[in-house]
Amino acid sequence: QQPASASGGGTFSAGMASPPCGNSNFDSGLEIKTRSVEQTLIPLVTQITTLINHKDKPKKSERTLAAIHRVGQAVNVAVGRFVAVGEAIAAENQELKDEMGQACFEARRAGDAIAQLTDVGAPLPSQQDGGVTVFSDRTGMVKAARLLLSSVTKVLVLADRIVIKQIVTSRNKVLVTLDHLERVSTFQEFVQIFSQFGNEMVEFAHLTGDRQNDLKDEKKKARMAAARAVLEKCTMMLLTASKTCLRHPDCESARINKDAVFHRMRCALEQVIEIVTESRSCGENKILPASIYDGIKDFKSGVECLRENLYALPLQSVSGQMEALVERTEDFTDSPYTSHEQRQAILGVCQLVRQDTEQLAHAWVEAQSAHAKEATEQVEVAILKTCQSISELRRELHKVAVGRASDLLKVHGEQLPLRALKAAGAEGNLEAVAEFSRTLTEQKEQLVETCRLLYHVSGSEPLEITCIHAEETFHVIGPQIISAVQTLALHPSSKIAKENLEVFCEAWESQLCDMALLLREINDIFEGRRGDKRPYLSLPRPGYIHICFVSLTICGCEQEQTSIAKLGLELRLLSSDVDTEVEKWEEQEHDVVRQSQSLASMAYNMHLFTRGEGLLKTTLDLFHQAEVRPLINPKGSRPLGHSSD
Repeated sequence: QQPASASGGGTFSAGMASPPCGNSNFDSGLEIKTRSVEQTLIPLVTQITTLINHKDKPKKSERTLAAIHRVGQAVNVAVGRFVAVGEAIAAENQELKDEMGQACFEARRAGDAIAQLTDVGAPLPSQQDGGVTVFSDRTGMVKAARLLLSSVTKVLVLADRIVIKQIVTSRNKVLVTLDHLERVSTFQEFVQIFSQFGNEMVEFAHLTGDRQNDLKDEKKKARMAAARAVLEKCTMMLLTASKTCLRHPDCESARINKDAVFHRMRCALEQVIEIVTESRSCGENKILPASIYDGIKDFKSGVECLRENLYALPLQSVSGQMEALVERTEDFTDSPYTSHEQRQAILGVCQLVRQDTEQLAHAWVEAQSAHAKEATEQVEVAILKTCQSISELRRELHKVAVGRASDLLKVHGEQLPLRALKAAGAEGNLEAVAEFSRTLTEQKEQLVETCRLLYHVSGSEPLEITCIHAEETFHVIGPQIISAVQTLALHPSSKIAKENLEVFCEAWESQLCDMALLLREINDIFEGRRGDKRPYLSLPRPGYIHICFVSLTICGCEQEQTSIAKLGLELRLLSSDVDTEVEKWEEQEHDVVRQSQSLASMAYNMHLFTRGEGLLKTTLDLFHQAEVRPLINPKGSRPLGHSSD
């Protein structure tokens, strides 16, 4: 890729997706997956932009030249310290040695180039001397800056692999101890191993909690939250289920109960590793079913694009989307728990959608036959009616799903089947246990079906994943409660069996509470209120990672953790060194000084982005901001980047 020309007027690529010039073998096509790496790069982006986004003037004051010289030297020194830490990490991790060494070499080379190009502050050299400087070789500065950013990004991403390695290692320790727990035959042995297991689970919880908060992808974050919620609840289940099985070794229902817990924990551990390493096991190749919400969104988008271009889509495409959408509503209309009135209302709106789509198709064909270049009045009216009817379908489906969920939560709030099951189990009444187990199974099926409907109307991918998690949880815990109460009915005087049943009942009640929170989130999105996201976990929620990639309180290799911490610190020093130089500039009329003021606004916008606030909404906005000028003047007077700036 060719570097930006000197006339680019401050255009600068962040280097995330473009290979650095002059080195086709260097992999800079790095996808940044964590907020910590992204936030660490922000000061580097802003400071090297300072050296590029200046306006050419015939004369430069000695103060400006000296300031540029000091900034370039400060960048080079800070990069040198940064590279030294990267090389130390490479020495401690042989699997990263070659890649990290190459990235550090490129970073050092780019830092040296920047120092050379900014060596304009000495009194003797001048433009007439023919020396190559940032003013005479803007292209060289852009190349060096891109190379520096891409190589530093590579170092950070490679260092992030150490965090992934820690999580995988922690998971492996948990799995080994889990296998030992499953095979114990005495209480004494169980207590010893479970104590070790508890410590390992705490470490794993903190590591994965940090990673969850650090992930940029909201879908992955939701999957991680779901897996961690399973591990949290299953840890207590594993304790009581194992104790019950040890106390009653010949009880088949106790063994079934325990086996189900161990299986679920292993699945959750595997899901965490799949998210962290971006791998996929053979059993996880299934694709999530398309939700009705997504179908409605795609259908409306296709219909509305006809306003801009009558020939954008074939007629069959829109009709096919509509039919596929109507077919998905069968999850609602075919449900045995949907009332006759609700079913008729849904079918009526589906028929209206069909009619409006047919009218749109008719108006569309007429407009094309007349060789219309833009949407006719008939087409425009048909588009409005079709969008209105499809929105009405969304409202009707939302009303049915949310209404059913609300009704179920009210009924289950009384916990009548659970109370009856506990009483029957404590009395040893196997006949009553069987009867109330059927009632609980029926309620479980209703909850599972309702979660499926909520999935269709949830309105976002993270909430879709939460709906799937809720569905799977009810599907699994229902039978576990039944096996636990069967054990208690066979051994009604067993305190351990009673305690085990209580734990599973509490997990059921906890999932009902989570479902109530989920319902509120779905309603908020439907009504346009997105507010603060509510966490669905009661695990310790660590704060966001800003520079360092791992919590230094977690057990592990202290030397390795210190190296990673230093890695982030050096980048912070890089920013601090340059800021110190900028503060010394006093002549406000100089372009470089005014650029630094603009960059302060840019940095503030980026800071707001990291908090989910401000005008920058996506990562693309973030890097566009780094390429151009700030969106808002710090004083709020007028947009920067104006022709007079």
